[in-house]
Amino acid sequence: MQRASRVRAALALLVLAVSVYLALTVPPRLGLDLRGGTQIVLQTRDSDTAKADAEATDRALEVLRRRVDGLGVAEPNLVRSGEDRIIVELPGVQDPRRAADVLGRTAQMTFHPVLGVADTADTGKGSSGERVLAGEDGQRLRLGPAALTGEHVKGAEGRIDPQQAVGWFVTVDFGGRGSDLWAELTGRAACNPAGDPARRVAIVLDEEIISSPQVDPSVSCGTGIAGGSTQITGGFSGEEAKELALLVNGGALPVPVETIEQRTIGPTLGAEAITASAWAGLIGAALTSLFVIVVYRLLGALATLALACYALVSYAALLALGATLTLPGLAGFVLAIGMAVDANVLVFERAREEYTARRRPSPRTALDVGFRKAFSAIADSNITTLIAAALLFFLASGPVRGFGVTLSIGVLASMFSALVITRVLAGFAVNRPAVRTRPAWSGIDRTGRVRAWLGRRRPKLMRRPGRWLAVSGVALVLATAGIAGRGVELGVEFTGGRLIEYSTSRTVSADDAREALTDAGFPRAVVHSSADGDLTVRTPDLTDAQEREVRETVGALGGDTEKVRDEMIGPSLGAELRGKALLALGAALATQLLYLAVRFRWTYAASAVAALAHDVVLLIGAFAWLGKPLDGVFLAALLTVIGYSVNDSVVVFDRVRELTAGDRRRPFAEVADAAIVSTLPRTVNTGIGALFILAALFVLGGDTLTDFALALLIGIVVGSYSSVFTATPLAVVLQGRASGRDDGHAKGRGTRRADPAAEGARAARTP
Repeated sequence: MQRASRVRAALALLVLAVSVYLALTVPPRLGLDLRGGTQIVLQTRDSDTAKADAEATDRALEVLRRRVDGLGVAEPNLVRSGEDRIIVELPGVQDPRRAADVLGRTAQMTFHPVLGVADTADTGKGSSGERVLAGEDGQRLRLGPAALTGEHVKGAEGRIDPQQAVGWFVTVDFGGRGSDLWAELTGRAACNPAGDPARRVAIVLDEEIISSPQVDPSVSCGTGIAGGSTQITGGFSGEEAKELALLVNGGALPVPVETIEQRTIGPTLGAEAITASAWAGLIGAALTSLFVIVVYRLLGALATLALACYALVSYAALLALGATLTLPGLAGFVLAIGMAVDANVLVFERAREEYTARRRPSPRTALDVGFRKAFSAIADSNITTLIAAALLFFLASGPVRGFGVTLSIGVLASMFSALVITRVLAGFAVNRPAVRTRPAWSGIDRTGRVRAWLGRRRPKLMRRPGRWLAVSGVALVLATAGIAGRGVELGVEFTGGRLIEYSTSRTVSADDAREALTDAGFPRAVVHSSADGDLTVRTPDLTDAQEREVRETVGALGGDTEKVRDEMIGPSLGAELRGKALLALGAALATQLLYLAVRFRWTYAASAVAALAHDVVLLIGAFAWLGKPLDGVFLAALLTVIGYSVNDSVVVFDRVRELTAGDRRRPFAEVADAAIVSTLPRTVNTGIGALFILAALFVLGGDTLTDFALALLIGIVVGSYSSVFTATPLAVVLQGRASGRDDGHAKGRGTRRADPAAEGARAARTP
């Protein structure tokens, strides 16, 4: 025992030392929703000559990387996602139109001989590779096959020569074989007389003639322009010349790309989100810590210290993995502080049972047994949460995926905090002579208000399980009525379209803005106003020119108007994300059903999953009645509720399994009653701890985090109820049918009346 304690202490010190080092030396990677900027998701498409596979996408990624370098963006991030998608993050870029235009253009640059002026009947491509395109002056020219491509270009630069009257121009330097090909092309053109269209060379970019200069008279026939350099003129402005040079330098994309998602977040909004989350975390953690100390005294104080260590360890893990911290991820980090209380409460409540039943003579031995007997419930409940987090990571995308990462790290760190750090601190404290002689200091010697009340009342909650199932059925009917009657408003992630948030100097009501936008030609715009007075406008499709009209319309009502958020999701991506959301939900239910069936009886697993489905419908119905959108952040909250709800069911069924192993002849309904009474104090105390965190997020977290916190507040209340009054009575019914008798009614009568609190403390080792 002493050796195991020393090993745990050494492990805890090592992990904390490494965590402190990482926290002090490694800067965090903040997502664009926290530091401001633009994220663009590009999808490669097949062309006539190339397939948009992983290899082509990788080549396109390198071309785009060179283009982004030319934009001068600090710390850009470009990564390939899947086989055909590229995610581009541009911190600080608030003009996504120009960035998307530069990134999305294929820049298929070719150099052609001009064969002559086209007839009016000539259109498109002709024979032998000829084509007809309009020149920069509008004149239609017949072009021969391409003699050079952008791959032969070594570099380009936009310049201006104040001593010449040509204004801005672009110098193009050819490398390798390109020098000889350029000399050959210009040499053939020079063989035609001055003024002849055939003396010109056409430079084509993306099927558009950007310049068709005439070869200078000084160039001799057959010799051409030597030296591998030329100038492109064409009345460029300074910005146009620099942008053309940027495209030429970036090279040609091997396959076309299409912008399917675009998000722009203002730096002010990101800074406010960080501040709000930090305050919510501090206030929520302080209230949770105070509550735990009041309930569990010395052990509560040590658990609070362990929670601080948990926050350090989970933050260091994020840094070590190089994970990007997003807004939903930050919320998940704050939320996991409340969830970390759960393991400590489970241990402390089991220790209280052992000590107050007088089976353990000291706080130290009671605490050791509490850790041993709570382990299976802690492991099972956290594994089910990890399942939901893993599904978020593999099936979701963007910020919601980041939430899955931080939630997974938080769950693992909370287990380490409770089972290692708390055990080391608590074991050391309760072994002190002062605590051994004064067990009241430890907080283990008392029953607790909830447990004492249950011991006096001795409720028979599962005597008639059908009543509780009827209540759950009524709740489902109300939720379904909200979904069917008021409808479900899907967020822009799932429907496609564009969502823009404006901050105005004067408060504008959503109704006034909606009416003004309808008059301006946007009748399908969905307008919401936030608690801060900001307006969000969502439309199925909106071009940049139309967005300027929307901003002018809002500005006419609200005065000075600033765009603080801009999100665009393509319709195909919206349908894909919607499908992934349903897949994630179905996979969560199926995977957890399988896990619980392996760990428990099939009746327990079916009851727990049915309660999960019950919670999902109630949460969606609540948002339908409230008129709240179901977006990516809601999906993160929904899957978190699934994990939290199954936690409660697992804790109850774990105790049922333990009590059943101790007395297999006892009626199942009576066992379920004893399990509920034994675990209800943990449910109440854990729920209160999480509610402190979520209430702080709801009040201080801003618009996005407010809806997130609201979903979790509803979910935790519903989940706590369903684990006791939906999952457990359903298990009683299913178990009775499976055994061929009604354990909850007929066998429940005439049996000995036991003390549920004492029965909850009766311990038999879990099989």
